[in-house]
Amino acid sequence: MSGLGSERDSVQDPLIRYAREVGWTYLPPSEALRLRRGETGFVLFEETVRQLQRLNPGVVDHLRAEEVITRLTRIPPNIEGNLQAWEYLKGLKTVFVDTERRERNVRLMDAEEPGRNTFHVTDEWTFTNGTHGVRADVVFLVNGVPVLLVETKSAKRREGIAEALEQVRRYHRQAPELMALLQLHALTHLVHFHYGATWNLTRKALFNWRDEQTTGDFETLVKTFLHPVRVVRVLSDYILFTRRDEELTKVVLRPHQMRAVERVIQRAHDPAKRRALVWHTQGSGKTYTMITVARELIRDPRLENPTVLMLVDRNELEAQLLGNLESVGLRNAEVATSKHRLRELLASDRRGLIVSMIHKFQEIPARINERRNVIVLVDEAHRTTGGDLGNYLMGALPHATYIGFTGTPIDRTAHGRGTFKVFGQDDARGYLDRYSIRESVQDGTTVPLHYALAPNDLQVDQETLNREFLDLAELEGVSDPEELDRVLERAVTLKNMLKAPQRVEQVAAFVARHFRETVEPMGYKAFLVGVDREACVLYKEALDRHLPGDYSAVVISHGHNDPEHLERHRLGEDAERELRKRFREPDGLPKILIVTEKLLTGFDAPILYCMYLDKPMRDHVLLQAIARVNRPYEDTTGRRKPAGFVVDFVGIFARLERALAFDSEDVQGVVQGVDVLQRRFATLVAQGREQYLQSVLGRSQDKATEEVLLRFRDREERHGFYRAFRELEELYDILSPDPYLRPYLEDYTALTQIYHLLRAAYEPGVQVDRGFLYKTRELVRRHTRTSVVRAPRTTYEVSAEAIARLADDDEPDTVKVFNLVKALRELVEQKGTGSPYLIPIGERAEEIARAFEDGQLTTQGALEQALNLTDEYQEAERERTGRNLSPEAFAVYWFLRREGIGKAEDAAREASALFDRYPHWQQSAQQEREVRKHLYRVLLDAGVEPIVAFGDKILRMLRGSA
Repeated sequence: MSGLGSERDSVQDPLIRYAREVGWTYLPPSEALRLRRGETGFVLFEETVRQLQRLNPGVVDHLRAEEVITRLTRIPPNIEGNLQAWEYLKGLKTVFVDTERRERNVRLMDAEEPGRNTFHVTDEWTFTNGTHGVRADVVFLVNGVPVLLVETKSAKRREGIAEALEQVRRYHRQAPELMALLQLHALTHLVHFHYGATWNLTRKALFNWRDEQTTGDFETLVKTFLHPVRVVRVLSDYILFTRRDEELTKVVLRPHQMRAVERVIQRAHDPAKRRALVWHTQGSGKTYTMITVARELIRDPRLENPTVLMLVDRNELEAQLLGNLESVGLRNAEVATSKHRLRELLASDRRGLIVSMIHKFQEIPARINERRNVIVLVDEAHRTTGGDLGNYLMGALPHATYIGFTGTPIDRTAHGRGTFKVFGQDDARGYLDRYSIRESVQDGTTVPLHYALAPNDLQVDQETLNREFLDLAELEGVSDPEELDRVLERAVTLKNMLKAPQRVEQVAAFVARHFRETVEPMGYKAFLVGVDREACVLYKEALDRHLPGDYSAVVISHGHNDPEHLERHRLGEDAERELRKRFREPDGLPKILIVTEKLLTGFDAPILYCMYLDKPMRDHVLLQAIARVNRPYEDTTGRRKPAGFVVDFVGIFARLERALAFDSEDVQGVVQGVDVLQRRFATLVAQGREQYLQSVLGRSQDKATEEVLLRFRDREERHGFYRAFRELEELYDILSPDPYLRPYLEDYTALTQIYHLLRAAYEPGVQVDRGFLYKTRELVRRHTRTSVVRAPRTTYEVSAEAIARLADDDEPDTVKVFNLVKALRELVEQKGTGSPYLIPIGERAEEIARAFEDGQLTTQGALEQALNLTDEYQEAERERTGRNLSPEAFAVYWFLRREGIGKAEDAAREASALFDRYPHWQQSAQQEREVRKHLYRVLLDAGVEPIVAFGDKILRMLRGSA
């Protein structure tokens, strides 16, 4: 049972076994290394040559295959090169055929007949680029080309997925040449199986694998994701390279997107069913789903060269969509720029992709195109086909298949029932595919939403709100921002209240203070939503009295006869595009955008955390607006957005059930009040006090510290505390500052210090400060002097004398163990590069820490071993100053002497000459082979046995100091 839950026995080996069972051929590491022609090789050379000829008969011969491989392995080591590698797989690259005197496409993978490809899997894949070396756990190859890397971690490692992702990031930094070829990466520690695209390494781009058949057990997860047909399909169809603002980005579709694409394609082939409705909640990638559907329909030979008509509902969405279409290879999309042009395209039987907006169907002739292989993809179907326009559309294309897409659930009003009737009639539950708000939060596709009501004196009169807004029957199921604005135009009293000068000044002051105290310290940005364009300008003027002028900017549409105070804020297309780009940047200005209609749909800025809502909204418009703040965000410093936040100045959320005309099941958990968070915070603090603080309260600091370190020696219990504390920390970050927190601060501070202590003592490779959210970090700094427990001390001077003083400290033995181990770690970090002999000392210090943590050593035993290690270090320092040996030679000497080798110094001097003769042995595989060969001879002459094991240890020690 010793291997239960271990990485190799419980995760890596089963993964390879399941892969073999679904069709992958296993290659032992040595065989894969031979076929790659060494650690600098990328592909299984002969296999790739053979498959290139097989898949490209008459185009690629043996010499041309070698030329393709050379070009493939010399692509730029970055995302641009990764795009080129994908184009080779897709058959988009060409070679010149002399006999035909022209370029011909060459493909590295057969997507139409997956069985014509070869599939290999290998493990412990070692690669070096001459400067760095990496070793990947498992690599999957199609036709000899590496396409998928899997990092496995022990099921017992609670931080396993995070650690695996960090390794993949390191591979991109240290071995970009290899990662330029690989298209996908997967991470697993048995409990979960995550996947993502290479060159897109944010946590939000890492997806939890599941499909309709997946039961959740490891075997099923592996077999469904790694089935060769699935892998080929993902590589060929579900990877998208897109350019936004001239920057190349890469995405791979999530499970719900793949599922929807496959269901829509299936529906397009069903002669008995011509309608379908797809609800994928806001922020879950609906645009990419539609683009992929369009591309797959167009190239599906069974549809006999169809016409795909994509209907969008906003000019800015049309422009955004076109940029994405071109970047994924749909360059021949035709945009119907006018009603006349749309009629021409449909009447002339245009094939391929047509992009239009629904209003261009106004008064279009009936039966303008009666073909059956016309597929209409309708964005925001809940509003696009309403009224006469929908009738014109369906009358013009009577035999088409209609697929509606929506980012919000269909409301239960007459309008919503009409939408179901139009699109959902062929499916029992109304939806062909459904990805709800709750599912998206569970998957991490979106973050939870929370709201707080502004103080009562800043909210509008509720009687006026009801009479002029909520009670209006025509608002039932409202789905269009322009329709909402038309209703608000008549709400004269309500608008006057919202724009009253005194109120505008008070709201602006509140927003400025709240942003400075709550949002800005977290590193995020905000929207302020005014009731109309004039309100936006008034808020800009008021905010500038409380915040620097460049903190905020107005983004509104413009009319031909705008008065001067509105005209001042006119932005051209280029200026607005640049403003949006700066807003998306964490450190860019502005930090607050003031809007009323623009950017409330279709704008994606993950850095957006807070929405100050001062405009009455309902139904779809409200859901779409608040969904601007539900995008996940995580940066390289470890900052991760815990939720989206809405501050309601109108009072809509006080009557949320009236503002959302949806089935409760569809909007369950869509947004929760801050009171829910407060209650949860209080509960967690109480639990923390009961479970973790009772045993340390009233003790002196040294005794409290010792108690905590001993209490959490068990890894499972320690990680349980970490999980509980992270939730508590996120709640504190959201709620602070708030008088509500005052009674809980003492206990929260103590729990924070315990977390800090445990991370510093037991997780030395993790930057503790990086894991802390900003407000908690500030709390720790303010309360350091009054801490209940204290972390093992930081050794500012790393020397033999300093470590000796630690050994004589009047501290509890448990604390002394951690102080000594920490000092030795810092010693190796600071001096190990120039003093390789320290590397084994550092390794043994880690072994002591692990054995103590696992309960294999008592406190006294661990302290005794740590003291022996410090004595060894001090003795080594004395010897080093008395011998004329290079750092490498002394490291070899000290290592051999510890092993009882009599000729240690002679062997060390010979080894030193050897390293001088081959100075690049750590980068060059050939020089390393020469070093090994001669080092074995030196060790043999010194009487060392077994020489291979000793040689490996010596080289590993020297490499670890590089």
